[in-house]
Amino acid sequence: MRISTSQYFETSATNYSKAFSDTAKTQEQISSGSRITTASDDPVGASKLLQLQQQNSMLTQYSTNITAVTNAGNQAESVLDSINTALQKAQELAVQAGNGGLSDEDKGSIASELGQIQNTVFGLMNSKDTNGNYMFSGSQTGTAPYVQNSDGSYTYQGDQTQLSLQVSDTLQVATNDSGFAAFDQAVNTSRTTTTLTSPTTDDGRIQVSAGNMTSKADYTNSYVSGQPYTLNFTSSTQYTLTDASGNDVTSETSGNGTYDPNSTDGTNFTLRGVQYAINVNLQSSDSSVSADSVLAGHTFTLGSTPDTITASRNPANTSTAQIATASVTDTTAYNSSFPTQGAVIKFTSPTQYAVYSQPYSTSSKAVATGTMTGTSITAAGVTFNVSGTPATGDQFTISSDSHKTQNVLDTINQLKTALQVPSGSDAASKLTLKNAVSSAINNLASASVLIDTTRGLIGARGNALDIQSTENTSLALANKSTQSAIADTDMASASVTLSLQQTMLQASQLAFAKISQLSLFNKI
Repeated sequence: MRISTSQYFETSATNYSKAFSDTAKTQEQISSGSRITTASDDPVGASKLLQLQQQNSMLTQYSTNITAVTNAGNQAESVLDSINTALQKAQELAVQAGNGGLSDEDKGSIASELGQIQNTVFGLMNSKDTNGNYMFSGSQTGTAPYVQNSDGSYTYQGDQTQLSLQVSDTLQVATNDSGFAAFDQAVNTSRTTTTLTSPTTDDGRIQVSAGNMTSKADYTNSYVSGQPYTLNFTSSTQYTLTDASGNDVTSETSGNGTYDPNSTDGTNFTLRGVQYAINVNLQSSDSSVSADSVLAGHTFTLGSTPDTITASRNPANTSTAQIATASVTDTTAYNSSFPTQGAVIKFTSPTQYAVYSQPYSTSSKAVATGTMTGTSITAAGVTFNVSGTPATGDQFTISSDSHKTQNVLDTINQLKTALQVPSGSDAASKLTLKNAVSSAINNLASASVLIDTTRGLIGARGNALDIQSTENTSLALANKSTQSAIADTDMASASVTLSLQQTMLQASQLAFAKISQLSLFNKI
């Protein structure tokens, strides 16, 4: 086959260029230490390398997220620890307030100190993180979780959503705990009431406390089903207890139907998870008669505190009508049909109304309708007394409090308020204060338990983060090792290849120089 001079020059130039390019690439791989600089160098390796680089980026982000979650947990735990310290002091003051020998000035001083603790706890519960976000508002991080109402009570404004961050391909960890879960769900141990039914006028000789729940399980499983109970004092040392069906349950009490009328501390008895205290206050005129004659016949009704129904008018209402009072009048209907998250009453005319479940929107369907009778309306077992004449379109938001839980701020505020009321020498005033103190001591303890539970959840998340951080570190090391194996230049092999390529390139140059000089003119 004939090869023209031009064809030879072109072929030589192409081959030389390729050999030079291969040599230069090998030199670059040795200089940079990277075997793959473009996808064409190793398509399969480049694809795997890209995946590894993406994984490494995610691992870096996971590490950042773990740091963020850890910092958030540390901040929250520090705040919760401070709140618990304040509550411990409040408990000490509550115990101190139970001293019957305190004067009104002493109790006022305790109330003042409780007010300072209340303000401190309120501020801590509205704490912000380093980014300026409220820590306990759920996902509503720009809204203060708690506000104080005009009546001194407190309302949670956040939601129950937990924010979270991804810390691995398969694991998300919460970055916060809502105030609703950490503070509002403390078990309310003071959810029962005691009512004197006989004699019709309280003579103060026998006082029975409102009761404090000592066992939630016994209260829920046994107490509730048997209420209301009738406590009847048959003598100066004995009483009987019957349930709503008339069954005698005296034997179920811890005192088995006996009490000590001479005890200065009173007599405690427990019925189905609720503890009551009996205090006897004989009058000076009773010295001439037997104790049995003045104490026997006192009768009390014991039972759970009825749900409290509250109503608030919509500021956009065009009338001045108000719902003055609200009470449960049909327990069966209330338990079966009252919306668990509250309701909205909307007047479709001055006398016609419709009831909607919360949350309410314009597309909501009414769960009940009715006509106002006189000045009252009844819906879902609740009777509302209306003052004024409603206008068409007026709305009222209805909420119910079952007293199962209590915000710790409300607990402190209730004790402070009770201590600020001047106490008389009558037994009723003493019992009111005693009930407030007993309720505060138990509910503060309940709040501390809930806070400790929340701190435990934070600690559990911290342990999970430690484990995941170790796993992510191992993955990152493996990732880098695999990337190195795929992308890094094998210096020994590359050096041999470079030497061979340089030798071949030099041989190619010499061969081209010799062959390019061949010509017939050289033979003349």
